[in-house]
Amino acid sequence: MLDTPVEFSIGQVAERTGLSVHTLRLYEREGLLTSRPRRSSAGRRVYSEWDVQWLDNCTKFRASGMPLAAIRRLAELVGEGPGNEAERLELLRAHRQRVLDRIAELHDCLDLISNKVGAYEEAVRQGNADRLWGTRSTGPDTAPAPDTHGRR
Repeated sequence: MLDTPVEFSIGQVAERTGLSVHTLRLYEREGLLTSRPRRSSAGRRVYSEWDVQWLDNCTKFRASGMPLAAIRRLAELVGEGPGNEAERLELLRAHRQRVLDRIAELHDCLDLISNKVGAYEEAVRQGNADRLWGTRSTGPDTAPAPDTHGRR
């Protein structure tokens, strides 16, 4: 007995991926799929398990800030098949570096926020939170706080 490939309607794919039907159509128009979905005899889009997996990847690429142009190029390369793995790798490495840079930036922001939270918690605990607000010349939120980055 042969296994028949699992096929999904656009509504089923929307449900599985969390993408709207509108977004799925947009992704197709924008060339973000590795190939156009096949059409049923009734003319409706039919997606494969591979398509659903690719869309899950696209969702993660977008969530990580990958530009649509980069996803489009990656989809083109994947759709072309073997032989362009070096270009795919370079595209993915460049995006990984952008994500790592963003993570470092967010860690820096988190350090600042954590220091501010600590300063406010301490001031509230000691009952002198009103001292967190400086004069017009020094500006608000100037109370010193322990900080490893030289900020207040």
